[in-house]
Amino acid sequence: MRLQRCPGQGHGAINRNNRNIMAASGTTPRLPILIIEDDDEIAFVLKFLLKREGFDVHHASDGRKAAEMIERMSPPSLVLCDIKLPFMDGFQLVALMRGKVAWKDTPIIMLTAKTMEGDIVRALNIGANDYIPKPFSPKELVARLRRFLK
Repeated sequence: MRLQRCPGQGHGAINRNNRNIMAASGTTPRLPILIIEDDDEIAFVLKFLLKREGFDVHHASDGRKAAEMIERMSPPSLVLCDIKLPFMDGFQLVALMRGKVAWKDTPIIMLTAKTMEGDIVRALNIGANDYIPKPFSPKELVARLRRFLK
């Protein structure tokens, strides 16, 4: 069975009826996830883990590339975003996403080494849905992702 794209939508947009049909048939569509991570090793692990879990993974390695992707792509099913990034930090990117009508309900999970209470509160106050400190447990990460993708 082929997925039909929503008319007028970019890559990653899936007609919700196809999700229902595929769920009924026992096949799961490859939900798009955007990873915004500048550390090559962490990005590699995340891409490997999420592709193995059946997700369609898109990656931006810095804030500028992420901002370009946010401007041109349809909202993914979920965003994993680091805070410390070259050119534009994760706080700015969350604000950018939340400022776009199409992205306002996209779940955003901050995945970062910044563990100070102020950073966590700031991220949640500007629109992040969850906050996972590095180092992270792969099983916990996948469980938290799936919680937002029901």
